[in-house]
Amino acid sequence: MNFRDFYQKGKQPFSFEIFPPKNEAALQDLLTAMRELSRFHPAFISVTYGAMGTTQDLTRDLAIRIHQELKLTTAFHFTCVGSNRQFIRTYLEHLKKEGIDLVVALRGDAPAGTEKFTPPKDGFRYANELVQYLKEIDGFSIAVAGYPEGHMESPDKETDLAHLKKKVEAGADIVITQLFFNNQDFFDFQERAKKIGVNVPIIPGIMPIVNFKQIEKITRMCGASIPPSLYEELRRNESNLERVHEIGIEHAIRQCQELLSRGVPGIHFYTLNKSYSVGKVIESL
Repeated sequence: MNFRDFYQKGKQPFSFEIFPPKNEAALQDLLTAMRELSRFHPAFISVTYGAMGTTQDLTRDLAIRIHQELKLTTAFHFTCVGSNRQFIRTYLEHLKKEGIDLVVALRGDAPAGTEKFTPPKDGFRYANELVQYLKEIDGFSIAVAGYPEGHMESPDKETDLAHLKKKVEAGADIVITQLFFNNQDFFDFQERAKKIGVNVPIIPGIMPIVNFKQIEKITRMCGASIPPSLYEELRRNESNLERVHEIGIEHAIRQCQELLSRGVPGIHFYTLNKSYSVGKVIESL
């Protein structure tokens, strides 16, 4: 299977991102949420893992479980963090035997308290190196990350785009963007990427806001920004959780309507392991 197959002209499919829960109760809640979202026939479900590869086994097992039990196509995240070549090959070959052949390849974050990312012995420093190695392990299709507002560690957007081009040239089939709340950031990014020869599908990543403090923390960590008018509306209603939820859904609907009308290949939703907000957004579309 290839990621590009989902994005044939005119299809504009949805896909969802989840993360491994910390306990059995949360796992059951997640599986319920994925059953609810399965009615929208997602192209795939991508499963992340934690800092320093702390949930690699959980990611693998969850991807397999959703694939087998819910009959949904799954993609698993893999980073350069803490993994040498032999470990990567063994891990991927296990997943391939289970029928999972979609990989989201990332560099991963530097450990907390360190100034820069240090590659593991016999591992990789950059995502494009990981992509190139993954292409040598036959049978996998690869997605990589794009940053509409630029990666936090990049000195400028042009340098960041040059890194993206390297990942695509190494063999990436699609680009999935980091979350953003201003569509113009995405359209500018899309145009600049095309100008330098990034010609694979670029899929916008959308996260409906559900909690003011939570989205403040997320955007600080990833370098995304919240438009001033949206931020002020969220801040005014911070204590009214129901209204914050509504604001998040309303804004995501407006984003998605414009994105789809302007012909994006599809939309990737960051679900935070919940179904309600994403479900409401898709129903409106």
